[in-house]
Amino acid sequence: MFMLNSSIGKKFVQAVSGAFLILFLLLHGTINFFSVIDSFTGKFGAPDGLFMKGCEFMALPIVDIMVPILALGFVIHIGFGIWLTVENVRARGGVKRYEVASKGAADSWSARNMAVLGVMVLGFLFFHLAHFWAKMQLQDFTGGEAENPYMLLLQTFGNPWILGGYIVWFVAIFLHLAHGFWSMFQTIGWNGGKWFGRLKVISVIVAALIILLFVASAANAFLQDNFIQPDLLDALKAAAVPAV
Repeated sequence: MFMLNSSIGKKFVQAVSGAFLILFLLLHGTINFFSVIDSFTGKFGAPDGLFMKGCEFMALPIVDIMVPILALGFVIHIGFGIWLTVENVRARGGVKRYEVASKGAADSWSARNMAVLGVMVLGFLFFHLAHFWAKMQLQDFTGGEAENPYMLLLQTFGNPWILGGYIVWFVAIFLHLAHGFWSMFQTIGWNGGKWFGRLKVISVIVAALIILLFVASAANAFLQDNFIQPDLLDALKAAAVPAV
């Protein structure tokens, strides 16, 4: 089978699954950024805020159906990434982080260390899922009670150490995306002299936009919890307790 027996086929699968995940990150980051908009409209923590509406959209049945597909996309992307890395190590006769096809890509630190960045992203992903997905979307699947999204933001990013860990994770994702986005187009043949420089610039812009959405959301939650509305978390917790 071409996709499994050919190096180009494997890279194509890696590129397609990566494109799918980039679209998800853009959607996810946009919904997170709604919390920043809510803080300017005075609706941060409000049930009718944009962020809450975005979370309600993510809880729709049609989106729930997409969750297994998204998970499969992650598995395919990670699996083929490991497969390609192992093949590159064998082909070069030594431990090389990532095989690249051009001098421009070889000069990129992220290109040489895509496997390392991938491990960093994957490792913290489980931490992130435990903080948010397990307490929201997973509850929809199991019939449990999902926690308030604003409360989760404040509980998580209000802690400076957790915020710092997330920012390191965001930087790793940025470096992974910046090269991965460009490499995706290279795989389908858009690596000529005319498009080479343009695609690298576009890759950095797209990766930066996605990561800035996440960083702004996390930093805003930290400010809200520690300086702007320090009592909001307690109020949300109190509102979540059923009246006797």
